[in-house]
Amino acid sequence: MGRLAPARSVVTKPLDGEEFRAMGHQMVDFIADYFRDLETYPVQSQVQPGYLKKLLPESAPQDQDSLEDIFYDMHSKIFPGITHWQSPSFFAYYPSQTSTASILGEMLSASLSVVGFSWITSPAATELEIIVMDWLAKMLQLPSEFLSTGNGGGVIQGTACEAILVVMLAARKRAIARAAAEQGISEAEALGKLTVYTSDQAHACVNKASQLAGIATKNLRLIHADASTNYAVCADKVAKCVAADKAAGLIPFFLVGVIGTTSSAAVDPLSDLGDIAQEHSLWYHIDGAYAGNVCICPEYRPLLNGVEKADSFDMNLHKWFLTNFDCSCLWVKDRSPLLAALTTNPEYLRNKQSEANAVVDFKDWQIPLSRRFRALKLWMVLRMHGSDFLQTYLRSHCEQAKHFETLVRADSRFELMSQRIFSLVCFRVKPAAGDKDNGYTLNKKLVEALNTGGDIMLTHTTLEGVYTIRFAIGAARTEMRHIVAAWKEIQRQTSKLLKC
Repeated sequence: MGRLAPARSVVTKPLDGEEFRAMGHQMVDFIADYFRDLETYPVQSQVQPGYLKKLLPESAPQDQDSLEDIFYDMHSKIFPGITHWQSPSFFAYYPSQTSTASILGEMLSASLSVVGFSWITSPAATELEIIVMDWLAKMLQLPSEFLSTGNGGGVIQGTACEAILVVMLAARKRAIARAAAEQGISEAEALGKLTVYTSDQAHACVNKASQLAGIATKNLRLIHADASTNYAVCADKVAKCVAADKAAGLIPFFLVGVIGTTSSAAVDPLSDLGDIAQEHSLWYHIDGAYAGNVCICPEYRPLLNGVEKADSFDMNLHKWFLTNFDCSCLWVKDRSPLLAALTTNPEYLRNKQSEANAVVDFKDWQIPLSRRFRALKLWMVLRMHGSDFLQTYLRSHCEQAKHFETLVRADSRFELMSQRIFSLVCFRVKPAAGDKDNGYTLNKKLVEALNTGGDIMLTHTTLEGVYTIRFAIGAARTEMRHIVAAWKEIQRQTSKLLKC
């Protein structure tokens, strides 16, 4: 008698505890095997655009597929199109992290599938978010005004882009009301005069938020920062720009300072910018999407000085805090402008607790109505790791970057392009004398060769028009051996290019 075919795991009920138990074990094994084999995959996907359409059917299946069939297709069809952000050799962009604690928290959140727009929809979802945001604020030593016990508080957004848009809308409403009261102008006229200020090194989300908030493109001031300040914006330039705009009849209303800019991880003079904001009654937002995380370490906390002058502050835990995407934390010193700008209260959402102002309804702190139970995974990360471990973890990436910086300095073919502060190193291959494009082609070819090779992944930026390679350390599994191996591969590919 021949062998019986192995049982196929097919769903018979949409949500059955025993089926979930069996398939859940299979899924955990599948994910654990993925992490085990992670270093065998090319870091950057090597497929061509449109590859997947050729591999999948044109219509959804009528009959059930088994979990085993799906696992097979994951390996054969989906994984080739994945760029492996969790690879220890992923050094592109800024990291997007996860961890055992975070994944387990996400499983719990997905199982509950609550839609926590109001306190009444799941009191624990709202109250846990308030608690963990206060925990984090205390870890960062934020001023007490940012705690829920004062006039402000914290809320989890999806991204820093959402966070900045939310506070810009609050600032816009406040500025328009002030202009109407002080100048007697219409809302439309005031809107046309509102002006935003930030560094040209700030994230493009400031540009996008300005567009979505209806700010005229000509009224977005991207103030140039250069190597003389290690690409931090000059406060004097900001002050002069604000003064000139006020003299021209515009209405300066929103200023963004950055700790850890996107291109080079520069740190703006946060306290000086805060003084400018206070002098001119600007809403002052500090974007710490990347580097804000490391400020839980006492030795890095002074870089955040000036936050006491800010109206709001954000950081992305999914970048560098062992918390999977998405989890962007926003704190405000005064929540009333958010509520004034974003509150909606249709009859079908009314309830006794909200009507009595006895609770927080986070629907009024964000753009969408619905929201996920993100606080659960953050709660698990904080509890399963603790602040001491998280500090050590963050420091390890900065130490790895320091070592990489030493390796770059030791090879005369390369040069550093900015001063390293955190876990990002900016460098390039020095161009030969008389190079027509100042090393642009050479360094671009190097990045392309490295990414096509599959062993590591890097991305680039330009600093004052110069093509610059970014080496961003932050994957959860990265160790010093991966830094050394990456540098050897960079040297090897550079040697090949220079021989051509």
